[in-house]
Amino acid sequence: MPYVNIKVTNDGVTPQQKQRLIEGTTKLLVEVLDKDPATTFVVIDEVDTENWGIGYDQVSELRKNKGD
Repeated sequence: MPYVNIKVTNDGVTPQQKQRLIEGTTKLLVEVLDKDPATTFVVIDEVDTENWGIGYDQVSELRKNKGD
């Protein structure tokens, strides 16, 4: 019973893109590990960019500074 947790920032991932992530992840586990898709769980968490850091900085700040 595989469980996959995908974390992305919350800036515009569409429901269609999420569906493709779920389908693609499940398909990969079926093809590579011969897992049953009926018992394969894929969870997508959207994280606010203020709660996502790279190095010393929040992604929200990095993106603001990128425009400078």
